[in-house]
Amino acid sequence: MIHDHDDHDLGFRHDLPRLVSRRSLLALFGGVGAVALTGLPASALECIALPWETAGPYPADGSNVRSGQVVNALTQEGVIRTDLRPSFGTLTPVAEGVQLDLELTLVNADGCTPLANHAIYIWHCDTTGLYSLYDTPDANYLRGVGISDAEGKVRFTTIFPGCYDGRWPHIHFEVFENAEKAVSGDASLLTAQIALPHDISADVYAADSRYSNGTSNLGRITIATDMVFRDNSEAEVAQQTLAITGSPTGPLAGTVTIPVDLTATRSTSGGRPAGAPPSGNPPPMPGN
Repeated sequence: MIHDHDDHDLGFRHDLPRLVSRRSLLALFGGVGAVALTGLPASALECIALPWETAGPYPADGSNVRSGQVVNALTQEGVIRTDLRPSFGTLTPVAEGVQLDLELTLVNADGCTPLANHAIYIWHCDTTGLYSLYDTPDANYLRGVGISDAEGKVRFTTIFPGCYDGRWPHIHFEVFENAEKAVSGDASLLTAQIALPHDISADVYAADSRYSNGTSNLGRITIATDMVFRDNSEAEVAQQTLAITGSPTGPLAGTVTIPVDLTATRSTSGGRPAGAPPSGNPPPMPGN
């Protein structure tokens, strides 16, 4: 499957110290833990403000169209939920794949303090790289909004995403000030992506036949060549890589801290930085 995609914007980049050597980073991607493998104290990797990334062509947040119709899952009843595997609203298909239980911690990058009562919208592909509401228009699974608790934590149950040709395995997300702004499509505080670690991705794809193209596609991509993550600093990529425990056959548990720079200038067009693609059909380029 070849996806269309948007070029990602490089704005709002931070002049961050190179906290992790490239050799250490390569070791990191072969493991499952960001902090443990770098040798840095946890605090050094918990407050690196994440850079803005493209929302890609499949956000279903009202910013683009499919077949001439605006696609917006955020306005549909049931979008605020914990289990992302079933479709919601009037749709019924359920996504299959290795169970992945996510714990995302939203923090203010200034001081690493929890962002309570904030909303995060996440979406990702299925086992073979297809996105609901676009590649699979009769389903809206693997999408949903969660609200952070007093510690800034949001929990979802989903499946481990597949790997499609041209992209490192990833999960998209948008952070909003509150649930009301999320469901109204108000400007996000951050639009970015979570990277998945290499070894557990390879093990999942090898162990489960539902990820039929995962092994071959993963073998053709690296963080260094990925069109989104390649421009991030080593510290940023370490920060945005999911730490995963569990068996490749599932269930898996993934955790990541998402520091948000609340002072970063953002556009008023769907929360995307200047230079990000406008509303409309995505241009014909390889997928992201």
